Amino acid sequence: MISLRTYVYIDSLQPQLAEYMATVSQGFPPSPGNACLWVEVSPGMAVHRLTDMALKATRVHLAQQVVERAYGSMVIHHRDHSDVEESGRVILNHLGTAATDPEPCKIAWQETIRGMTPDHTVVINRQDRKGSMILPDQSMFILETDPAGYIIYAANQAEKAANITLIDARAVGAFGRLTLSGREADVDEAAAAAIAAVQHPWSSWGSR
Repeated sequence: MISLRTYVYIDSLQPQLAEYMATVSQGFPPSPGNACLWVEVSPGMAVHRLTDMALKATRVHLAQQVVERAYGSMVIHHRDHSDVEESGRVILNHLGTAATDPEPCKIAWQETIRGMTPDHTVVINRQDRKGSMILPDQSMFILETDPAGYIIYAANQAEKAANITLIDARAVGAFGRLTLSGREADVDEAAAAAIAAVQHPWSSWGSR
């Protein structure tokens, strides 16, 4: 019995998120503008079968696959949106479910910290992150979700909405974590977009 935890379709990867994903990609890194599908299932080993089906059915590329004991996730992408959408249909048909059926996203934590101090930003920048650096006096928005995969959609929508800097977007494990920074007004706008994205993740692609 395979449980679909996360199903996230992104129509156009934003530049910062695409480059961030490329830094952690074990396979074929995505390019800005590519369509992308992030799927997370339980148990973790089941993701191998779904990956095999998606790759054989379409021309999509595998960017990343993480297999844990409890959860498994896969990231596929392609410049042609129809290939990514078709791979999603193949997966959903195999599971006998719909794009709107995964576990609803729960926000475990959200917070905006304004006027960051140099001591704080230095520690964040020295942590094991793959994105850009946060600077003193900027505002910082942090978001934690369950399941983890929804963080990718939140990050993409936040980058679409405002001129922010992507610091971190960790979307595997028990919780997903997003960190972004920028001017106060931009961070507020991006935070609103990120929260709306995880509260209604299928609003723009529920028919797929």
